Amino acid sequence: EEGVDALGLQKPTLFHATIVIFLEFFAWGLLTTPMITVVNKTFPQHTLLMNGLVHGVKGFLAFLSAPLIGALSDVWGRKSFLLVTVFFTCLPIPFLVISPTWYFTLFSASGLFAVTFSVIFAYVSDITEENNRSAAYGQVSATFAASFVISPAIGAYLSSQVGDGTVVLLATIVSIVDL
Repeated sequence: EEGVDALGLQKPTLFHATIVIFLEFFAWGLLTTPMITVVNKTFPQHTLLMNGLVHGVKGFLAFLSAPLIGALSDVWGRKSFLLVTVFFTCLPIPFLVISPTWYFTLFSASGLFAVTFSVIFAYVSDITEENNRSAAYGQVSATFAASFVISPAIGAYLSSQVGDGTVVLLATIVSIVDL
């Protein structure tokens, strides 16, 4: 049967990659307004500094861990590392309303696993023919961009209508669905 491997499992497709990217970055985009509110309430005198510091630490950790995560995904498989990267990247989301201190700590530390995009590109490389790879990378990149363009506006609207807590709950649900 087409689309099914010898074990009866569905073969990996580009659709899988686009769904993972869309949902992860959609969840994070929803949090733009709630996150700004929490950063401002937590660090009223140093909002921009602390926002930059937290994002800087996360980015630096991602920079350091990306080669290791990539090499390990070469050995142990892309799917398991997609699960790990999505889980740990999205783990901080509910803590935005539970505990700002834990949120900022987990958000910074999640940089160690914030390489879903790199693992997705490796996954796409594994499942596409070389002559189709550029188009596949373009589709994944466009999906990422679409999720990140629409979700902050949706999150801001929902925050103004139903509150930040509901938006964080929605982002948490989206990230769980992504797993």
